[in-house]
Amino acid sequence: MDKIKYICISFLLITSCGKSDDNISTESETLATYIDGKIFETGAVIACAASDIDSNDILTYYYPEPGTSNVRYYETENDELDGQDFLNYKMVDLESTPLFNGYLGQFTQNSTQEKWIVITFELEGEIKISNPIRTKQITKPSVWHNAISIDQAQTGMPVFSWEANAFGDNAIYFHVVSDIENNLLSGTYTIENQFQYYKTSNLVLNITRETPPDLILRNTYNITLMDVSKDNWVNAVVFNKKFNTQ
Repeated sequence: MDKIKYICISFLLITSCGKSDDNISTESETLATYIDGKIFETGAVIACAASDIDSNDILTYYYPEPGTSNVRYYETENDELDGQDFLNYKMVDLESTPLFNGYLGQFTQNSTQEKWIVITFELEGEIKISNPIRTKQITKPSVWHNAISIDQAQTGMPVFSWEANAFGDNAIYFHVVSDIENNLLSGTYTIENQFQYYKTSNLVLNITRETPPDLILRNTYNITLMDVSKDNWVNAVVFNKKFNTQ
């Protein structure tokens, strides 16, 4: 993940729209206005988006690092605008809901337009900004399925595998192992189409905060898998597929 840190200097003659005294923006404020004069870092929020299996709503997932505050959702009017230009992003007042008991966050937005999205939050005096997410809920809706294999030849360390690039345009895979109460045990990324709990040799990114617990024999756990494109759209989702340890 590319991260670039800036101090944004006010030279664009941007007019602040509707800032309140407590610095909470309104829907009319652009991302460029929000970061004007502040220290910010791009590529610093892990985020992606998928289309809902039933409603086709846009589900935007993000990882809130410990200490995160003031999480915001920004979007462009449509996908024809430049996703790299922060002037094109306006904040939408959406409520974030917890996923995996708050380890991740999720925004839900209904839209008939494909667009660009970024998620921001504040951490340690800086504004953190995700890479742009190109939504494809119309042209390439996310496929929700259960086609993942689980090899439990090694007790307590199952190997998960799936067909490589089955839906095209894959850049990386995100996987979560969680317990029956939906607590995240491990959250990891690979480029390869397999990983083993909890083996880190082929991981390219790891958001697991603590050493995961050993899986208990004959207990039930869940596996979630997201096939993510280069522009952070989720091509396919396996969500909370249950398995019993052997």
